[in-house]
Amino acid sequence: MSVNPAPSTDEERLAQLGYQQELHRRLSGFSNFAVSFSIISILAGAITSYGIAMAAGGPIAITLGWLFVGIMVTFVALAMAEVCSAYPTAGALYWWAAALAKRNKAAWAWFVGWFNFLGEVAVTAAIDFGAAITTSAFLSLTFDMEVTTGRTFLIFLVIIVVHGLLNTFGVNLVRVLSDVSAWWHLVGVAVIVGVLAIVPDTHKPISEVFTEVHNATGFTFAGAGVYAVLIGLLMAQYTYTGYDASAHVAEETHDAARAAPRGIVMSVVVSVIAGFVLLFAITWSIQDYEAQRTTDLGLPPAQIFIDAAGHNTGTFLLFICMVAQWFCGMASVTANSRMSYAFARDGALPGSRLWKQVNPRTGTPTNSIWLCVTLSTLLVLPSLWNTTAYLAATSVAVIGLYIAYVMPVFLRRVNPEFERGPWHLGKWSAAVGWIAIVWVVIICVLFVLPTASPITAANFNYTIVAVAVVLAFATIWWFAGARKWFTGPKQNLIEKAHHGEQTMPTEN
Repeated sequence: MSVNPAPSTDEERLAQLGYQQELHRRLSGFSNFAVSFSIISILAGAITSYGIAMAAGGPIAITLGWLFVGIMVTFVALAMAEVCSAYPTAGALYWWAAALAKRNKAAWAWFVGWFNFLGEVAVTAAIDFGAAITTSAFLSLTFDMEVTTGRTFLIFLVIIVVHGLLNTFGVNLVRVLSDVSAWWHLVGVAVIVGVLAIVPDTHKPISEVFTEVHNATGFTFAGAGVYAVLIGLLMAQYTYTGYDASAHVAEETHDAARAAPRGIVMSVVVSVIAGFVLLFAITWSIQDYEAQRTTDLGLPPAQIFIDAAGHNTGTFLLFICMVAQWFCGMASVTANSRMSYAFARDGALPGSRLWKQVNPRTGTPTNSIWLCVTLSTLLVLPSLWNTTAYLAATSVAVIGLYIAYVMPVFLRRVNPEFERGPWHLGKWSAAVGWIAIVWVVIICVLFVLPTASPITAANFNYTIVAVAVVLAFATIWWFAGARKWFTGPKQNLIEKAHHGEQTMPTEN
């Protein structure tokens, strides 16, 4: 797709890509970073999934595993950011796929879009359900509330409805809350690390924090410890999701061609550093590994806080995490609704006419916000009966999102006519891109492997089933009819000019 000389304004660049400015452009570069940083949320993912790595791998998977995965994810973020700079639109990943594919543009856009859309619904569900688990632990400690599946689900419902309402009130409120969230995360980590460094009477030897291996998976074959460590990397990989949000809010960001790619990369880099310090402090403060791993609170870090710093101080540290997770879920609903708005704008969702509407007063896609809230709630509903069904749904978040992240990167690598935006990787572009692609292939294999032995219906890793369902759904719908009417991203400027429907240019 040919690009004219560099545009002088964000609106002109968007018009070059075929879109009229409809969303309100109110986000600064810091706010764009803050949305992604809030969704990655080291105080959400790393806290709620800490138990995964405690069972599979132990301290080495938690500390060094976090750093290793963080470095690999930085490659993915850099490769995505380069494409984002060239195409700063709310559709992001699937739009990039359509622009970069040499053939079958609509098909590439369709499959990337569906993996992105359902991955984001799953990650919103996972974040807010994690926030509900943390809130339940907090209420148990402060008010002696008994933690039950029904109460946890009710707390989840309250959290996600509040997130829907706050997003409905406009992007200005989202901006303020995202900015507060970024500082809450950074100051919160500093407070937790400070308390855990000073207050406990005893700490684990630092050598154990970096090298100790724990294997509670049930696997006993030769090399089972190494296998457990690899499985435990899921904690870090799950936390490092959602930074595509910077791209999805590009149409609401000033100087989007530079600020959005910077937001993608910096949200990951800051999370790698701050998350490592946080996880080191928590692991260093473990007093009784097995008792804390199997705590009745259902959240090992909460027990670690209390055993290391006392009941009241430990509860306060958990409160910091609880508020951070609340911010995280709010930012996730923001990104999710922008992606579904863009996908509906291009006619890819059932009922697209309804979901693409923008509230003229608030400048937000209100209907899309509530679509995302509803779908995320439906994903969490099975948790009332079986946690495995919920885990299967959330596993789509990691693999589904990363498949969507890396497909445009692959297409950019095989398209020699790609025209770079103002933010690019120069001579490092090819090396970074191929490392990102290889890493995503590795995690797609790693995270469908069995996680516990003996394998039963209750502990079976349903990830492969969940991913297959998404793929089958998108494939069947594509061949059953979507290929006849879905022609890829539509340019609303052309539609408005001609009162008809015309797709993106097919030549590059």
